[in-house]
Amino acid sequence: MKRGRCLCCTVGLIVVAVIAIGLGIFIKSKVNDSNDGVVSDYSDALNVAMQFFDVQKSGKLVDNKISWRGNSALKDGSEANLDLSKGLYDAGDHIKFGFPMAFTATVLSWAILEYGDHMTSVKQLELAQENLKWITDYFINAHPKDNVLYIQVGDPEADHKCWQRPETMTEKRPLTKVDTTTPGTEVAAETAAAMAAASLVFKSSNPTYSTNLLKHAKQLFAFADKYRGSYSESIPEVASYYNSTGYGDELLWAASWLYHATEDNTYLEYVNDNGKDFADFGNPSWFSWDNKLPGTQVLLSRVNMLGSKDLSSTVNSGLESYRETAEAVICGLIPNSPTATSSRTDGGLVWVSEWNALQQPVAAAFLAVLYSDYMLSSETATVTCGGESYKPSEIRKFAISQADYVLGKNPMKLSYLVGYGDKFPQYVHHRGASIPADTDTGCDDGFVWLNSNKPNPYVAVGALVGGPFLNETYIDSRNNSMQGEPSTYNTALLVGLLSGLVTTSAVPHSLS
Repeated sequence: MKRGRCLCCTVGLIVVAVIAIGLGIFIKSKVNDSNDGVVSDYSDALNVAMQFFDVQKSGKLVDNKISWRGNSALKDGSEANLDLSKGLYDAGDHIKFGFPMAFTATVLSWAILEYGDHMTSVKQLELAQENLKWITDYFINAHPKDNVLYIQVGDPEADHKCWQRPETMTEKRPLTKVDTTTPGTEVAAETAAAMAAASLVFKSSNPTYSTNLLKHAKQLFAFADKYRGSYSESIPEVASYYNSTGYGDELLWAASWLYHATEDNTYLEYVNDNGKDFADFGNPSWFSWDNKLPGTQVLLSRVNMLGSKDLSSTVNSGLESYRETAEAVICGLIPNSPTATSSRTDGGLVWVSEWNALQQPVAAAFLAVLYSDYMLSSETATVTCGGESYKPSEIRKFAISQADYVLGKNPMKLSYLVGYGDKFPQYVHHRGASIPADTDTGCDDGFVWLNSNKPNPYVAVGALVGGPFLNETYIDSRNNSMQGEPSTYNTALLVGLLSGLVTTSAVPHSLS
């Protein structure tokens, strides 16, 4: 069972969906038809962040928006007679890691479902949907049979021995899969969650595609649950890159998303029946690509908060434990709460890990802005933390503080979002951005660009780098992958956060 990192008096991070219980539709935030309520800083930052998905795209690029990117990995999947050319490169390298890519898709779906109206007001919704479909097209092809899922394209060991542009790759791109004899519950369940969430995104605009996504989601969940086993144990070599600490959280997460996508109460019964074994009630933990418990806890607490005439008292009662832990998550984020996490920099940034330090605060802030809207929607006046009460506006204030820190309101006066603001990292750990497109480099001779003292010739627009150390310093060096390597899941979380903050009209309303 996976528990992630559990911290005393800290709270997990959650990315939360708002669902109109009983209506089967998502609640979205109210946005004025005019741009009067748009916060320009967040609008500009959202525009920048969204572009990183284009930077990371594999395959034959249609309507390519990044001048220094071109077609790449066109033969991915060919050894299994599959077209796995699409999808996203994970970070600064050229591997397609299915586990974090699926998390990226789930989070991006969530952002669209929650704040699609906000995105529309700043002309980002269509781009978000296009980027999501690029990923889900890949996952459909990666799931050719009920109990088979291709979870990785490329050899990380070989890839990391090269420094080259994706367009000039020549090394072999082997495939890795999970099946009934080599189970991978967490990656299959996370992919099921992504496809279930995405099915809701495309339900109105592309119903045939939505139905197909939901079919795959159901099959993958059944596969993940029936053939239980960690992919890190089945395929030990994956542990060096995206090691899983367990699969129980992904099963709950996927079941929760499938409930929302299907309105089938048996998925709620599943999370209640399996909560004792997998939910780790009362112990809020940090949300990440590896630990989905906090996301599940808040997602299900939303069901409990709004209630539904279609839910039995037994089901609703079972959801109380999820909500109680979700409230602990939020309490841990509010700076002056008696149960607030002490894992912060002096400047107020939530800080948990040296590696990819910004994942936790950005996810936490996304959570906070969502939860504050949920409270407003359900007319929940306050949340109680250690005997003290806090309003939605105080939760939202925390979210704003984290967003502002990332965008430059920090001791370094540095925007950690590449391409935003007057000062941002120039030596991002990113192969494609660091090598001039008119050079013909192979695997080995490209390292001259890694070790060059010149800034990257191209801006990896929208990249959210790893972030600062605890002492709030940042070393802008291409060899500093700990701080300077971006990832697609970081960007997805930031897109969600900025979409929630981009307008000042944040009270959700039913679209019915």
